[in-house]
Amino acid sequence: MANTDQPRSGSQAVERAVHLLNCFEGDDPELSISQLAHLAGVPVSTAHRIAQALVRGRLLEQDPLTDRYRVGHGLATLARPALTRLGIDSAAPHMYALAAGIKITASLSVADSNDAVTVLQARPPVLFCAHQLPRPRRPLRSSAAGRALLAYSPVDSGLRTDLDPVRRKGFAVEEFETEEFGVDDPIRSIAVPVFSPDRQVWGALSVQARSARLNEALMREILPAMQQIAGRIGTVVQNNSATTQ
Repeated sequence: MANTDQPRSGSQAVERAVHLLNCFEGDDPELSISQLAHLAGVPVSTAHRIAQALVRGRLLEQDPLTDRYRVGHGLATLARPALTRLGIDSAAPHMYALAAGIKITASLSVADSNDAVTVLQARPPVLFCAHQLPRPRRPLRSSAAGRALLAYSPVDSGLRTDLDPVRRKGFAVEEFETEEFGVDDPIRSIAVPVFSPDRQVWGALSVQARSARLNEALMREILPAMQQIAGRIGTVVQNNSATTQ
């Protein structure tokens, strides 16, 4: 009797294509075919075959000058209904208003398994720098956005006591070193929760910058604006149930 537990070849091909698409998670990277093969853990010939199929389906694009691959317009088109349904596109104007007002990139994150995943970023028209961009995925337990999510989640994360200061203050703070600035000037991130209309925690609104800039005085200055915008975003999002593990 045939082993029915083994996935069919068609399913394997779909799973490989999805895995390859996931390699592009981040700030719109462009990847060579060898990089794709390495990240996906497949032979170069396999990566090339899948990538070309995705290009034909408009889910990927290939730069004619460099032959590198990037996310295609077709994928953005497919994602638009979900963004509209969840209210993320309606949150964008509020995000850009906040970024312009505080002159720091504003990031919106939701929980995905054990990570806080960035779903929307709004860069300011002035004073932008790359240090304001968080990693696409950050651990829930150690990142400011993640701790803002965990503090108000109905799921017991085992960090109830540790998260008491977040609930008491209404925001979470994270500091981490970078190779460029090190311990003398770490990156500081602050995050506030976003609640859906049914008062369930939906996501987290955060900003980050060098601590020399995002000092205690600036934190006190911008937190009211962040909390106000988080409240406005909460009125337009749909309950995505930011349930954490």
